[in-house]
Amino acid sequence: MKIIHNTKTGHEYIMRRTAKETNGERLEMEVTYCPHSHEPPAHYHPLQTEYFKLLSGEMSIRINGKLSILKAGDSLKVPPNTVHSMWNSGEQSAVMHWVVTPALDSEAFFETLAALGNAGETNEKGTPNLFQVALTMRHFSQAFRLAKPTFWVQKLVFGLLSPLARLLGYRPVYQV
Repeated sequence: MKIIHNTKTGHEYIMRRTAKETNGERLEMEVTYCPHSHEPPAHYHPLQTEYFKLLSGEMSIRINGKLSILKAGDSLKVPPNTVHSMWNSGEQSAVMHWVVTPALDSEAFFETLAALGNAGETNEKGTPNLFQVALTMRHFSQAFRLAKPTFWVQKLVFGLLSPLARLLGYRPVYQV
């Protein structure tokens, strides 16, 4: 079992079934969110469906701009291309069972963000600088895309910034 801990955001990912173990079919994990976590940037997954079941605590979720609260026992399916963000705005830790199908390289994405956070290479919300964002988002664009600006603007801007980011020593992927 692999555990990814992001000391900056306080998220802990326990990998229950990885892409390697499922031949890419799924990534299954249990994620713990610390109380009062920050809302991540609105994003979507162009090729993936996400399934969530809240095991304990409460989670805030914004789907297509509409805010809802999930309570322990609630389940949710987020289809491909659905803009969303999820965070713990409550007073206690929240634990989520989370399945991503197909897995693609989502595990490496979470690991990259954790490695950057653990190395102090992000802001207080766990977001890297623009050069790192350009490289990382470009590399993981089949699994994860920011909702704004549009993907085509991101593709253009990140495409222009990526060579400079590499020259400055940034890499698209990091390991914990």
